[in-house]
This record gives sequence, C-alpha cells and structure tokens, in this order.
Amino acid sequence: MTSCHSDDDQRASEWGERVAAWLEELDLAAHLAEAGLPSYTRDAQGRAVWTDPNTGDPLTSDQLRQLDGVLHNEGDDPAYAVPVPLVQIAQRARVRKKLLASPVHDYQSLAELRGASVNATRFAVHKAAEANELLVLTTDERIMLPAFQLTSSGEPRTEIVAVLKPLLAAGMDPWNAWAWLAQPAALLGGQVPERAAADPEEADLVRHAAVRLAERVAADS
Repeated sequence: MTSCHSDDDQRASEWGERVAAWLEELDLAAHLAEAGLPSYTRDAQGRAVWTDPNTGDPLTSDQLRQLDGVLHNEGDDPAYAVPVPLVQIAQRARVRKKLLASPVHDYQSLAELRGASVNATRFAVHKAAEANELLVLTTDERIMLPAFQLTSSGEPRTEIVAVLKPLLAAGMDPWNAWAWLAQPAALLGGQVPERAAADPEEADLVRHAAVRLAERVAADS
C-alpha cells in the first residue's frame, strides 16, 4: 500500500510540475483561482503543490491529468492549445494594471483641483455618476475617477460625457468602459476614443462607435 501511494505521489508531482511549468511559461498561473480552477504554490524545494479549491486537499495524479486535459481542450492542436477563458482573465488583469497606473483622482485630490470642499465634491461626483456623466470606479474600497475624463479644472469633459452616457446607460461595466475609452479601439481604426473625441472631425465617429458598442452591451445583458 505504501508503494502504491508513493507511486501516485510521484505521478502527481510529475504531472503537477509539467502543468505548472507550462502555465508559468504562458504567464497564466496567477489567474487560476479567479477562473475557478485548482491552483498551486511552490514548496521549500520549489515543487508545485496543487490544491483542490473545493476541498483544500492536494490533487491526485488523476485529477491533475484531468486538469491538464481541461486546460488543453481549446484549439486545433492540443499540444499547443491554451485555455481561452484563462487567457481572457489574464488579459483583463493586465489591462486593469495598466489602467491603474494611469492618472486618477479621489475625492480629496479632485476637491483640491476644483478648489472646493471634499463634501461638495463628493456630492457633485455622485450626482454626475447617477446621470452617467462621470466614470467612477472602486477598488480596495477606494474611489477612483480616471483623470482623462476631466478638464484641467476638474470638470467632466463635454465630449467624453457624450461618449460615456450611452455606454453606462447600457449597463457596461465601468472597468470595461474605462478600458475602451483609454485604449486603441477597433471600431475607430485603432484610435484611442478619449483622444479622438477631442477632435471635432472625429467626435461624431467616436459617439457613433460608442452607441454601437452600447447596443451590443445591452443585447448581451
């Protein structure tokens, strides 16, 4: 019996290391838990120790083999296929990290920019957010207002309000709205919406693209 367990442990270790190394090469390992998949840590010897998210028990060799199959079930060639949902989660995480590195305001910094009190600024932000005229996000219980949507005096940019309103009214996730506005958009031939909106010759095109995107969001909800 001891030999049997030893063999299974060895197989589990080999499978676990193989899958872990593959995921690390793809830079996907950090996103397993968010995808609802078993995750692993490295022990003192650097070996991958996989854990069942439901029971907290170590995965057996059979479970690791099944996990490997699940992760490789996308694409024409299983040897090179990647788990699409996991890749999408990783991509969202990279985009969010990039967005968080861009200029943002909280109530305090916006109040200073406006030359107003924090309470008055908080009320104005809530009012604008309720009207879908201001993009407000929360992370780690911290309020963030992406700075790109504001003028130098801290007021909402008129051209951004026209683009933002249909997106938020359609129920678009604020993070997705931020990502679309601040990155090159396919609907605009690779232009960044918030920049193109400031160009009078491009503003109508940006608004049209926002309406089309909002219709797609509403249809999917």
